[in-house]
Formats: sequence, C-alpha cells, structure tokens
Amino acid sequence: MIKVIASDFESIQSAIDFLSKKDGKKELIIPKGITETGPINLISDLTLNLEEGAILKFIDDPNIYEPIWTRWEGVECYAMHPLLYAAECENIIITGLGTIDGNGKSWWEKFSKIEKEDRLEPKEDYELRLAKLNPDYKNRTGGGARPSTQFLRPPLIQFWKCKNINAQKFTLQNSPFWTLHTVYSENIIIQNMIIKNPADAINTDAIDIDSCKNVTIEECLFDVGDDAVTLKSGSGTDGLRVNIPTEKVKVRNCKILASHGGIAIGSETAGGIKDVDVKNCEFIGTQRGIRLKSRRGRGGTIENINLENLKMDGCWCPIVLGMYFAPGVLSHEEEYILSVNNQPVVPTTPHIQNIKIKNIDAVNIRSTAAFIVGLPESPIENVEIDNFNWILASNENLLETWNSEPTKGLFHDENRGIKTINVKNLLINGEEI
Repeated sequence: MIKVIASDFESIQSAIDFLSKKDGKKELIIPKGITETGPINLISDLTLNLEEGAILKFIDDPNIYEPIWTRWEGVECYAMHPLLYAAECENIIITGLGTIDGNGKSWWEKFSKIEKEDRLEPKEDYELRLAKLNPDYKNRTGGGARPSTQFLRPPLIQFWKCKNINAQKFTLQNSPFWTLHTVYSENIIIQNMIIKNPADAINTDAIDIDSCKNVTIEECLFDVGDDAVTLKSGSGTDGLRVNIPTEKVKVRNCKILASHGGIAIGSETAGGIKDVDVKNCEFIGTQRGIRLKSRRGRGGTIENINLENLKMDGCWCPIVLGMYFAPGVLSHEEEYILSVNNQPVVPTTPHIQNIKIKNIDAVNIRSTAAFIVGLPESPIENVEIDNFNWILASNENLLETWNSEPTKGLFHDENRGIKTINVKNLLINGEEI
C-alpha cells in the first residue's frame, strides 16, 4: 500500500496523478482542515481517506467543470464534469469521518433564478457551450431540472462504468445537483453515510443508482432536497436504446428525514428496475415514504419490489405507486402524458407490477394514506400490501390532498384514505380491492 498526504502536493489531482504511476493499492489521505479543490478524477485501486475534521470543498465556478459525456436526468449527453468523478475504474474506497462539501449554494441560486425567469433556453456561456455539443437539446424529453436550458449541473460524486465501489462513514453535503450518482456500475456498497442538503435545494437527491446491479445501502442517514434512495435506469427512447436495468438492490436500516421520496423508484425507468429489497427503515417528516413513479414516455418496467418493516412519522403520503408523475412535463406534452383516457401501448409505455409491501406503521399522515394510480392502458398489477397501519395527523397539521403526489391536480379529492385507480390484483391487509 502506497500512502500519501494531500497537503504534500500542489493539488488533490496532482496527488492522484502521482499515485496513478504506482503499482498496487494506493491511499490518499485528506488531512484535517478545509481543502479547496476543482474537479477531481479518481483512479482504480485507490482509497480516499478523509480524516476526522477534514472538509474537501469544491470551487463553485461552473466554467471549470468542462463538458463530459455522461447521463443527465436519464439521457446520455454532454454535461458538466462531476465534482468527484471515476470512469471505468475498479476497487475504489472512499472512507473516513471527514466531509465532502459540494459548496452548492451558488448553484442553487442560479437555478432558482432560471425558474423565476421561467427560462427554457441556454443563456450563459457555460450553457451555450453545452448546447453546441448537444444539438438535439431542444427536442429532449422535459425534466424537473430544466435540461432545455443546458444548465446541466454536476453531481457531487459520480461513478461511471465502475466495479467494486465502497463508500463508508464520511458525510456528503451541499451538492449542486444529485449527490452520489452511480451509472452503469456494479458491486457497490454504501454504508454508514450521512448525506445532507437543504430541504429547498432542488434536485439534490441523496443517492441515484442508475442502471447498476448488486448494490447494498445500509445504516445511512439522509436529509436532502429531493428524493433519498433513488433507483433509475434511463428515460424514454434513449434509455430504451441503452437498455441496462437497475437490479439486485438491497436497502437496510436507513433513516430518512427531509426528502421528496424516501425510497424512490423512477421516474427514469426505461431500462427496467427489478429485484429490489428494502427492510427496516425509518422515515421522519419525509414527504413520501415509498415512491414508485413513472409516466408515459419514460418506458420500462418496475417489478419484483419488496419493502417491509418500515416506520413513518409525519409523512405526507406513506405509499405512492403512480404513473402520472408531472414535474418537468412541457406544455405541448401534457395532452398525451396526463391524459386520463386510454392511449396506445408503445415501447415508451411504462409498467409497474409484482410489488410486495409489508409491515408499515405510519402515524401523523399529513395528506393521504396511499396513492396508487396506474395508466388505463397499463394498469399497475399484482400489488400486495399487508399489515399496513396508518393514522392521520391532527386537523391543524393536515395538507391538501394534492400534496400526495404531483400530478398537476389529477385524481386528488377529499379522500385521505387509500386511493386506487387503474390497478389489477390489489390486496390490502388481506382484502381484495
């Protein structure tokens, strides 16, 4: 094992470049204190060790994160270089009691300004640079982070086509966009992590497992501005072209605080998401506990999902299985994507089937107990919910029922119980619905 200390080098990257010339296993130690850095590229057989009290803080200038070919909101394209990046690497460990800080405040402010201006076109130099590399950007499927602006913010950490990844013990915070993003990778272990972003920092998912297999996530704490444990597999025709599922994922003993969806599957589902097992997790103040979501145009099948022994307190809606996920739908898409009428079944029609949910205790529910809504042409099929115990919050803490799931108002009424539409073979507490 070759060990070096980052402070002995001009930069983090120069230390990694030095290690890249050595054979065997390598360890880079980030010492106590604040270390500022630009983008970092990791290498195989590397342990990145963050000492207790170490803060690796990224510079917040979009111009230094050069375009790189990646997947962004489910579509392959050029986007900004991830802050910490590993491509086609093996045997990487990131560990220690330190912190990796994405310094996201200015990134969130830039995006907030875009939303206030209701801007849908590129404007800044770093956006125009990406627009030239992505000539079809105007025709791409809409997403919640406004990809048409080409403000394609970087994730804090991304593993691209990697194997044998272990992330443990350290804290991730203040990500510009998605926090820990694994793409086309396998054999991933994420343990004892803390991931935190402000609740109003939009699109700051905690973990995005994207067309990956053999993943274990356990003993983690998530407190973020979007979904927490998020499983994806590409969007629409591009995701169908790649056609790599997310499969064999285990989640154990995690605690989820602020989050749009605690265990979120979708909405980028084109390659399929299957064989997922979630047990013994706690959700406190999470908007939606279990959240399976897709919509017309996304494609793929969510199937063989097992969730059990989950405790929830103060969730808006404990269980969502929905196929009318509306954020990012453009005005010209609404008539088709949000239609309540039968549409032709095509390759981009999504499917949800074979879902088992067991031993759910949910108290202080603020909106609706469950929202299970399929498409008329693609009903949700074979759902078994057993031992689901739920209690609504007091009247002063209730929210309007449209908070259960963003569907642009569709299917929400005064019913705060279990709403089911376009579902086949549904059992709830032993009763066929």
